[in-house]
Amino acid sequence: MKYLLDTDHLSLLQRKNSPERAMIVASINLHGEWNSFACVASLHEQMLGAHNKIQQAKNAADLFKGYGLIDTLMASYSAFEVLSFDHQAIAEFMKLRSLNLRIGTLDLRIASIALSKGMTVVTRNLSDFGRVPGLKVDDWTK
Repeated sequence: MKYLLDTDHLSLLQRKNSPERAMIVASINLHGEWNSFACVASLHEQMLGAHNKIQQAKNAADLFKGYGLIDTLMASYSAFEVLSFDHQAIAEFMKLRSLNLRIGTLDLRIASIALSKGMTVVTRNLSDFGRVPGLKVDDWTK
């Protein structure tokens, strides 16, 4: 089985003191590092957050934190194979959009990438991802 880590799990991995981090690392090790992936849609989501921090910076310390977040993202994503939003994922995305699911656009893109590759999405957001027909989901923080 191959696993696509949702943005929430990637965020927990980036927090060195997160109690959930150890559980996620243990699951990655259990399932094999080569079976755990990130995707460009999660990177996009986190880069938007970093961009907003930089744009809202009021002083040098805020700027430092914003750009530090980008440094953290670059380092953490380099630990994974990062899957593209390719033609197969776009086709899945267009099918899912036509269903008018109540799920955020970036989450729908993550789901589309996972479906196009036959992967399980690893997330705490089981309610939203659970609305996606045929998508397998798991939570490694429990």
